Amino acid sequence: MDELKFRSVDLQQLSNQVSHRTDGLSSSTLVLRRGQSFLIQLKFDGRPFNSRQDKLIFKVILGSLSVQIPISVSEQPSQWSAVIKQGVPSLNSTNALSVLLFSPASAPIGVYTLSLTIETRTSVKKTHPLGQFTLLCNPWNKADSVYMSSEDLRMEYVRNDYGVVFKGSANNNSGRPWSFDQYEKGILDICMKLFQLSPQYQADVNRDVLKFSDPIYISRVISAMVNSPDDKGVIVGNWSGDYKGGVNPSNWSGSADILKQWSQTQFRPVKFGQCWVYAAVMCTVMRALGIPTRVVTNFNSAHDTNGNLEIEEYYTETGEKLSLSRDSIWNFHVWVECWMKRPDLGQAYDGWQVLDPTPQERSAGIYRCGPASVKAVREKKVEAAYDVPFVYAEVNADVRTMITRNGRILRTIMDTKRVGALICTMKPGSMKMQNITSEYKNERDFSMLPAAAGGPGGESIRGMARGDDSRRVIAPEGIAVSLSLLKAPVMGENISFSITITNGEAVPKDLKKHVNAQSKEYNGNPISAFWEAHDDLKINPNESVTIKHEILFREYALKEVREDYLINLAVVIEDVKSQKRELATEEFNITSPNLDIQVENENSVIVNTQQAGTVMFKSPFNVPVSGELVVLGSGLLEAKVEMSVKLQPGETMKIPVKFIPKMTGSKMLHASLTLTNLPTVLRGFKTINVKSA
Repeated sequence: MDELKFRSVDLQQLSNQVSHRTDGLSSSTLVLRRGQSFLIQLKFDGRPFNSRQDKLIFKVILGSLSVQIPISVSEQPSQWSAVIKQGVPSLNSTNALSVLLFSPASAPIGVYTLSLTIETRTSVKKTHPLGQFTLLCNPWNKADSVYMSSEDLRMEYVRNDYGVVFKGSANNNSGRPWSFDQYEKGILDICMKLFQLSPQYQADVNRDVLKFSDPIYISRVISAMVNSPDDKGVIVGNWSGDYKGGVNPSNWSGSADILKQWSQTQFRPVKFGQCWVYAAVMCTVMRALGIPTRVVTNFNSAHDTNGNLEIEEYYTETGEKLSLSRDSIWNFHVWVECWMKRPDLGQAYDGWQVLDPTPQERSAGIYRCGPASVKAVREKKVEAAYDVPFVYAEVNADVRTMITRNGRILRTIMDTKRVGALICTMKPGSMKMQNITSEYKNERDFSMLPAAAGGPGGESIRGMARGDDSRRVIAPEGIAVSLSLLKAPVMGENISFSITITNGEAVPKDLKKHVNAQSKEYNGNPISAFWEAHDDLKINPNESVTIKHEILFREYALKEVREDYLINLAVVIEDVKSQKRELATEEFNITSPNLDIQVENENSVIVNTQQAGTVMFKSPFNVPVSGELVVLGSGLLEAKVEMSVKLQPGETMKIPVKFIPKMTGSKMLHASLTLTNLPTVLRGFKTINVKSA
């Protein structure tokens, strides 16, 4: 009788990845989701397979973990199993055998090696390598701890490869496009490398791979590995303003360039990143791993260094902010939320969990943060793991503001509503803002906060300043001062604002008015004032006066007020007789004009068919500008388009762009123009629905 001889295996990569919803993910291996069967076909030489005399045993290996899987008569969902699939037509061969392999929904994720051992009555058993497969989490499987019930949300938070990150301030924010790039060539393989390079894996492979089944553990490893202070992580942070030897964080537009550079330089950390870069890259990794993830922005985010849930700020008597406290309030801070079960806390705390890869404070000795249950933060359950007290302070700390002179405190003002003024993410199926403040906070009046911001179709995203939401303080003596922006500040335009002073007493008053404008990084204290105004004025009994001010474009354009910098505007009103002082402040960003992207026949864009688009911009600046234009589109452009641009005042540019979509579904074409003689970056994007041929 002929011997049963193994000839080859067909892992049926295309059909398996379509059924596992991993199609498009680029890897050197087959890509699968745990808790779901996959079909392979074995081919033999000699006689056909005979179940009575032949024994087939599969083996999967992950690190030092291995499982033997003999052929069984039925699926066993709770463990690795294999069954012969009947009725599957062979490929012109009677010696082909189709087998369904099952992985449990609790299997560790990672890159597995698959082999087959054949035992027959007439020959020595032989083992044959079948290849490798990458196993990911499965939010489509109810038994998986990252299961999400809504198909629309699974598509948004796992499959979608682009989005916007909201930046700026609560009253004047904008959404900048970001390409998560999880479908770009080799990105998934790079993401899997994060596990192998983690200190925990390096210290004890055997113990570590067993933990890869738990999204809590997975997310803590990734949170630590995206930053680099204490491991071979991906990104070096830099908030100094000096980016020599690296890339200005504002110039990144997608995750692929960062992850590829990290891999291609033998895993040397990439220079440089700031909070939104850390968060966006972590979103890419977690979506690639199959864990539903979204990027979240917290406006007026507190960094409480001493754990007293209070932030101290100091001003001079003339309104200049001082750097006297280790605490800080970031005008915005960006993290991610991942969706998972929390068996360690109980079912009530399942759902969204805060994870923050920006290296601020150590968690169990490592720069990482989370997963902190959003529900635990809302309920002030500060004893809950992980890092709930730190996140609670970020959204709920009180602010103690002190006016000082020669080290003596002249006035103290408490503000319980400034921190966590607006917490938001991108609305599913849209490029607009979704206000999720109420998911973190339950004791605030949210009626003054914008539910959403955005232009028609979500193509232009910008919040507007509102005068009714200015900082206002009323003193017992009856003097009140408020500060309001008259319109949302835009680069190239003057900054217009008004100061309203009210005398609530029945006597006239002599006052001194001090106004200061200071530029600042979004996460730190301001530098010295670049604009100021000081005046004496009289105010009648029970009178209210409004004084308008304007900071000219030329007065701020070259004063280190660049993208991702903000302006701290402050006014101090001094009662000459009593020497009482009142303070009003406003911190805001200056948004950039938008680029406009148009696509020909945008309602009939077909996969694998060349399409034409145009990037347009009319210069609003009163000086000539020059810069570098970059156009990107994951799944649309094979490589980024780069060119130099020069524009005269009022001149319009029209740059044609040709692209060939490689994937169906919603995609994003986005462009950035980094100006070299003005401190700003102009951006624009266009969402495109690519249809099948």
